[in-house]
Amino acid sequence: MTDSRRDILRTAARLFQERGYDATSMQDVASALDLSKAALYHHFESKDEILYQIMSYGMDIFEERVLRVVRQIADPEERLRACIRLHIQLVLRGRDREITVILHENRALPAEPGKRINARKKAYIVYLEALIAEVQKRHLPAPAPAVDPRVAAFALLGMINWIYQWYRPEGRIQEEELIRQYTALFFSGIFAAPPLERR
Repeated sequence: MTDSRRDILRTAARLFQERGYDATSMQDVASALDLSKAALYHHFESKDEILYQIMSYGMDIFEERVLRVVRQIADPEERLRACIRLHIQLVLRGRDREITVILHENRALPAEPGKRINARKKAYIVYLEALIAEVQKRHLPAPAPAVDPRVAAFALLGMINWIYQWYRPEGRIQEEELIRQYTALFFSGIFAAPPLERR
């Protein structure tokens, strides 16, 4: 990818994050870059293409900084702890605005590009579900844990992916403490005792 295209994507990601995708026009993106609309269209055919490229690049970042790293860790529990840590760090460290655009603007993608992005997201959910099941199997007695690994995977993603909506680095909870508490909260959940029987 050329530097010019990368600059456009980063600027558009910032605008989409600040204003929302629907409220940002191609003219807004061009103006923020001191480009004409014609120059912008020279690089990208449409706003939809820009959004897809932002999300695709965001997934590249995620796969490189989270999945590639954790897959090299042998112990499943340490792999899961690292996954939680790295995912939270990626969401919190705002220089990669593509990450928050992935989280917030997925509904705006047209059907076919949306399917490609969603397939990559689904692959992570499947990986996370299998990893959680592996950790539970090591620590919990048969026959089955109280928390279904798929439910746990979606719960973890919901917890982490919502952080950017409320977290403020200048607040009383700092990054390391947030990671510690999220990890403790999640592990307490997946190692929960069997639920009480309904009467």
